[in-house]
Amino acid sequence: MLKLSRNNKVRSALELFASMSISGIRPDSHACNSLVACLIRNEYLDDALAVFAIMRKESMATGHTFSLIFKALAEARGCGPAIEMFVEMELEGRTVEGRFDVIVYNTMISICGRSKNWLEVERMWRRLRESDCIGTMLTYRLLISTFVQCGQAELALSAYNEMIQNGLEPDEDIMKGIISVCTKEGKWESGLTVFHRMLDRGIQPNAIAFNSMINCLGKAGESDHAFRIFELMRSSGLSPDVYTWSALLNSLYSSRRYADALRLFEFIMKGRSELNVHLYNVALMSCQRLRLWDRSLQILWDMEESGMPVPTESYNLVILACERAKQPKVAVEVYEHMIHKKCVPDTFTYLSLIRACIWGSLWIEVDEILRRVEPGASLYNTIIQGFFLRGKIKSAKKLYDKMRANGFEPDGKTRALMLQHLREDRT
Repeated sequence: MLKLSRNNKVRSALELFASMSISGIRPDSHACNSLVACLIRNEYLDDALAVFAIMRKESMATGHTFSLIFKALAEARGCGPAIEMFVEMELEGRTVEGRFDVIVYNTMISICGRSKNWLEVERMWRRLRESDCIGTMLTYRLLISTFVQCGQAELALSAYNEMIQNGLEPDEDIMKGIISVCTKEGKWESGLTVFHRMLDRGIQPNAIAFNSMINCLGKAGESDHAFRIFELMRSSGLSPDVYTWSALLNSLYSSRRYADALRLFEFIMKGRSELNVHLYNVALMSCQRLRLWDRSLQILWDMEESGMPVPTESYNLVILACERAKQPKVAVEVYEHMIHKKCVPDTFTYLSLIRACIWGSLWIEVDEILRRVEPGASLYNTIIQGFFLRGKIKSAKKLYDKMRANGFEPDGKTRALMLQHLREDRT
């Protein structure tokens, strides 16, 4: 029967199995498993299930048998029927020595994982622990891979920690997956521990792993740690790419090291590295924080000369830098240049521009902006508050009435200023 099954002689193998059963001759589990595998391989699932039922009845089914059947059922009829059969048999207790072995649990975790059904994967993991089975390297590789793909960071980390507690050493793929999860969830300390574990074991991280770790540290504002990892990256012979530079710039900006961020940006530009919109925008955000309006203009011109499309956000950052540096006329020029470039302004453009013009007493420009755009609630509130604070009380009240007539509600600050001046009028 073993030979017939291996040679895919389906009918002959089945007839022999039936003949042996009638004669009271009991084939061993190995031969029966070979027959089941042959039937599944040749798409005779119903016959495989029939043989499986006999094997269960005769207590001949092994972990391999269950794995074959569950996997075949999932491939032919979906994950659901395989889970139903698993649960039913688990409740009956008609399994190998009264319980499933780790091979069966691994099979079910794999089946559910392929369907991205992380809830069932978690249930299978819980059942495995309740059955006193000890997970293997494959168990944890399947668990972590599924949880990472499904965005279940806490479960991925729990599986990783359990694996370490059980004395198993994670492989490179597992550690890269955990670092990826830590990056997404901002768990930089856990990520750094895993990263150093990779290095201690002599595993050379690739550029993706380095970038992921630098990005994780950067988001947490741990710029010193981020640059240490960057130095390790360079010493390993890997070249930084646009993702590396982006992560490093983010780390400096998140740490409020704006001048250092600009110095790094200058270094990147001199090195003729690939630049993208995000890198330019981080540099522009740093300029805005430092009120370096002239430097922000230079970066904007460099951005335009590079040929890349300049988004509204970049122009907004330059206008905001001009506002912070009290350069209202320059802000207006940037706005007009933006319009000339056919870049569409948004609410943030107008808010920053209006604030700059009001504090610079550029009332003609304010009127011009009001003619160009129909204000929304935020713009109305900004202009009214600016008018009040600059002593243009009549203009503020007139615009307030227009705002209410157009159905917009004043915010708390606008309402307070109106009440204050109403009291002053009465007194």
